[in-house]
Amino acid sequence: MEERQISITAKNNKNVRLGLIPGHFATNHSHVNYFVDMTTIKTQYRSAKEAAHELAKAYAHSKKIDTILCFEGTEVIGAFLAHELADIANRMNGGQDVAVITPETNMNNQMIFRDNLQKYIYNKNILLLMSSVSTGKSITRSVDCLQYYSGVLVGIASIFSAIKEYHGIEIDSVFHLDDLPGYKTALPSECELCKKGAKVDAIVNSFGYSKI
Repeated sequence: MEERQISITAKNNKNVRLGLIPGHFATNHSHVNYFVDMTTIKTQYRSAKEAAHELAKAYAHSKKIDTILCFEGTEVIGAFLAHELADIANRMNGGQDVAVITPETNMNNQMIFRDNLQKYIYNKNILLLMSSVSTGKSITRSVDCLQYYSGVLVGIASIFSAIKEYHGIEIDSVFHLDDLPGYKTALPSECELCKKGAKVDAIVNSFGYSKI
């Protein structure tokens, strides 16, 4: 599959690149016709820093953010984003610290926060940081978790998002749907590729892909 990979560059920053592999892929919630490879952005210092810089632009004049809640391996980006947001806060209101945390998943596949981390969620302004948003179902699961711990959702950021908003909250992303020409996502029961008898190339999640 790797020989099919192409690379696209963020419109506003040539230092941020995505890898795209066309095909037929199954995620937890849907089937998609591209595997969006974010390995470099998630793991490489410069790429992660540049991606965080682009995301931070959306929050230059927004409500204070206390905690960045990282999902899907975005912790490195989250740390750089916290640095950017802390700098913005210093210029606007004398400074603040920004926590960067990741929820734990228990044996029942529920997201939880241990007692020592709950102080960063309870009555705090929370920014969700995702790697990719295709349907919004992962956001719903995250929001449900926040409600248990009285977190206040004030923003959603993602490297790539196929949707523009979630229940009235704009999703700020580096790459948008129009950056991926022909990108399609569908429920497995409605997948056009499945109806044509096309074999699924791989099962994909936030860690990568597993060929079938």
